Amino acid sequence: MQKEKYVPGHGAALLVNPDYAEVTPDWFLPAFWGARAASVSSGGRGSAWFIDGPRGEMVLRHYLRGGYVAKVSRAAYLYTGEERTRSFAEFRLLSQLRDLDLPVPEPVAAHYRRVNGLFYEAAILIGRIEDVTPLGDCAGDLSEDGWRRLGQLLRQFHDAGVNHPDLNCFNILLQHQAFYVIDFDKGRIESNREPTASWRKRNLERLYRSLAKLDVDSFDLRARWKALEVGYARVPVTQQ
Repeated sequence: MQKEKYVPGHGAALLVNPDYAEVTPDWFLPAFWGARAASVSSGGRGSAWFIDGPRGEMVLRHYLRGGYVAKVSRAAYLYTGEERTRSFAEFRLLSQLRDLDLPVPEPVAAHYRRVNGLFYEAAILIGRIEDVTPLGDCAGDLSEDGWRRLGQLLRQFHDAGVNHPDLNCFNILLQHQAFYVIDFDKGRIESNREPTASWRKRNLERLYRSLAKLDVDSFDLRARWKALEVGYARVPVTQQ
């Protein structure tokens, strides 16, 4: 089954999930949706919107830089080839992860356009996962069993070679008893999947640092993290 449709344009291009054949470049503009676009408030840099689309809820995300580089150009990236644009890479990675039955959002479409010759801007549309809460907004309420199950899920991702360089508590969503992982910009599949691989350790350290920054009363991070580590060390199980 075809997993993507390539739509070239003048200095721009789209990758489209064949189930969303009606996508146009306008879909990547919040103004196009008017009142049907609402800014995402939790996490991020003000670059994402919930979209009430014709086929259901979606999330539109523009790729923006952070840190010092953002002072020079917040949205433009050096163009080094279409295959390496942030939006195309994330779209295709999400397709791979869904083929592995990992809990990630559905890729709807990806877009980039060249600017000033050497640079490009990019955006992605993904299916919105309904009735979820970011881990960063509910970490203090998550049970010990929930932390163990989260550890098991992260182990599943890592055993599949999935490196999420920006794994933080706002990129993990909780839906009742199930977890989802989002925002795979700069993510990739690693060939070295050994338990001692350094990228695994960096992922978990990134998550721990984000949790440590939360201002949550009576939140014993060390105890919660120990439960996560216990789950991570176990043989992964499929979440219900």
